[in-house]
Amino acid sequence: MTEIHGHCDEAFAAVREQFQRNFDEGQELGASVCVTKDGETVVDLWGGDADTAGRPWEQDTICNVWSTTKTMSAIVLLMLADRGEIDLDSPVATYWPEFAANGKERVLVRHVLAHTAGLPGFDPAVDLDVLLDQDLAAANLGAQAPWWEPGTQSGYHLITQGYLEAEIVRRVTGRTLGTFFHEEVAGPLGAEFWIGLPESEESKVAQLIPPDLTEMIAMAESGAETIAGRATLSAAITGDEPNTRAWRAAEIPAAGGTANARGVGRVHAVIANGGSLDGVDLLSQKTIDRIYDEQMEMVDLVLGVKMRLGIGFGLMNETIPLSQNPRSCFWGGWGGSIAVIDQDSRMTVSYVMNKMATALVGDLRGGALAFIALAAGADL
Repeated sequence: MTEIHGHCDEAFAAVREQFQRNFDEGQELGASVCVTKDGETVVDLWGGDADTAGRPWEQDTICNVWSTTKTMSAIVLLMLADRGEIDLDSPVATYWPEFAANGKERVLVRHVLAHTAGLPGFDPAVDLDVLLDQDLAAANLGAQAPWWEPGTQSGYHLITQGYLEAEIVRRVTGRTLGTFFHEEVAGPLGAEFWIGLPESEESKVAQLIPPDLTEMIAMAESGAETIAGRATLSAAITGDEPNTRAWRAAEIPAAGGTANARGVGRVHAVIANGGSLDGVDLLSQKTIDRIYDEQMEMVDLVLGVKMRLGIGFGLMNETIPLSQNPRSCFWGGWGGSIAVIDQDSRMTVSYVMNKMATALVGDLRGGALAFIALAAGADL
């Protein structure tokens, strides 16, 4: 039996039991889970191994969280909107003039945040060198035409969303998104989350265990002319990239964040508590309310499941019914990491692991933890 470390308030004992069960059933190598309530950490657990050689997953172990990074990038854009430095309803080209090329003058900032911008992949397709370089990635996206009329459909912007957001941030502030996030979000909060990992943190990083992608690649190749196939094949990655220093050091704002569950929860607790936490003020309630402004509900052209999308976050629907509260939102990362914010309950649930599942959505390890935690918190 894997030993579970950390602390768990008695009211959330069922979370600990489920976390233990995930290990006992052989679903995990190493993982962490964190729950906050009213800004206080009520669950902070970790266990298992940080690598296949048996190095223990420690309290400060961190791991690539793939698209859970998107929530942090969204918060940066929301902060700039809150300050009046960008308008979510303005064209991206207002801040990045070259972006208007090839019919993209109608792409709004909120379209980028809601995966409705029509740029879910790269055209032409790119290799890893481009993914590690913001200039090259932005140049590709800035030159291409949208794949559908912006704002009319959703197609998950797998990795492109982050480069689009990062270029807006750079044009407006003169800083990279990762630098802004560190200086104005993670740093002030003391959150263990990096978009562009400093070398000083390397010793804490867990090995990521990629899944077998044979079936996923075969599906993409068989539908190479579809939006989903084109997007998937436009920046083919294996899942092993985060095990390199080059990936971790690069700022990849849609997929390259390195964190543990505590770090994710620390940042998200700001939203759950109305924009402020422990004297750090990041957002007004008025701007937080924009998250819940539904942008699209449809079967997503890339994910193939019905998604209800707000601004920067997913909203609850019958596909993902983690909370019954109207002011709740979520996102997750390839392989299983997940983050849920329930503002009505003033709660967050975060889960980070290093043994990846294959699916982009639907992994039940983190989903079960979130469902149990939110149900327990609703009674408090």
